[in-house]
Amino acid sequence: MGVPETEPGQGGPNGVFRPVTPHGTAGTPPTYRRDMPTSTTRASSALPIRLRGVGRRFGERPVLNALDLDVTAGEIIAIVGPSGCGKSTLLRQVGGLDQPDTGTVDIDDSPTRPTDQRCAIAFQEPRLLPWRTLRQNVELGLPKGERGSKPDKAAGRARITELLDLVGLGSSAGLRPRQVSGGMAQRTSLARALARAPKVLLLDEPFGALDALTRLRMHDLLLDIHRAEPTTVLLVTHDVDEALYLADRIVVLADLSQQQPAGATRAADTTAGGAAHADTAAKAPSIQRIVTVPGDRPRDRDDPALAELRLQLLADLGVHRVHAGHSTASTLSATATAGRTRTETAPAPTPADHRTAPDSTETNR
Repeated sequence: MGVPETEPGQGGPNGVFRPVTPHGTAGTPPTYRRDMPTSTTRASSALPIRLRGVGRRFGERPVLNALDLDVTAGEIIAIVGPSGCGKSTLLRQVGGLDQPDTGTVDIDDSPTRPTDQRCAIAFQEPRLLPWRTLRQNVELGLPKGERGSKPDKAAGRARITELLDLVGLGSSAGLRPRQVSGGMAQRTSLARALARAPKVLLLDEPFGALDALTRLRMHDLLLDIHRAEPTTVLLVTHDVDEALYLADRIVVLADLSQQQPAGATRAADTTAGGAAHADTAAKAPSIQRIVTVPGDRPRDRDDPALAELRLQLLADLGVHRVHAGHSTASTLSATATAGRTRTETAPAPTPADHRTAPDSTETNR
């Protein structure tokens, strides 16, 4: 049987959860944030990232192209876009897990290296070794000693204890993955990524497999960790609300495979139009636009200033208003509601509606 999540109000070396009522939400149940132990606060080790003209193809299919991006040290950048647009590929370029076909990727003015030790990555699945305890799984993230030297084992043990306390798992260190909840396993994965004190933290949909309430708790935990362990964060997500809550800026990537040349038709795609389509996709830049999120973290999830921005981002992802004049205040993230927006807000369109509604193909992209 899995161990339940830590409840708000519990204390101990991993800090105390205190209620915080967001602005403008009087009468609603409070959210909880954790006062982090001051002993875990570290000097900033975050590094800037610079990408110039980055391009990557798989066979004849362009995934990234002409991508230019500057990330400030300590910034949290969310990367959103349709499936297949190159979000995870971009993370792999920064982490040195893959090499671009064109362009350069620099961390702190020096090129990335294969499996760059300045970076750490956490995936959607925790990917814990089931035969090891949580503590032993976190230990796997410790950096190896420099060539010709041995790592300081005592310092390593202290670091693991510090990280387990940081993510609220100090009392669960001896448990194995099958004995803990999904949220606890994901916290272990984050602690493992932080074990090497990375200058850049790469997160590939780390909360996508969690239930809604656990995901909200993990959002606050990530912000707590970012304050206690300053680092530069690149976060891939399909959740617009997640991006708005966590990120300083949001990078919207375009799906290059959907870039249509002007005047080309589907029938022509197999001949001259197809060649034009491929040529257009190869020349189109990957970044559709970059959005600066207003307000300081932690943000009020119901802040009206974010409402219109949320709708604009959803439109970028192909989720549009069904009818002008319908209320859109309840629009949620693309991952949570895109599949049922039409069912909840309007009856399914007739064939005639398909011919006259310009957004129908965008909505189903």
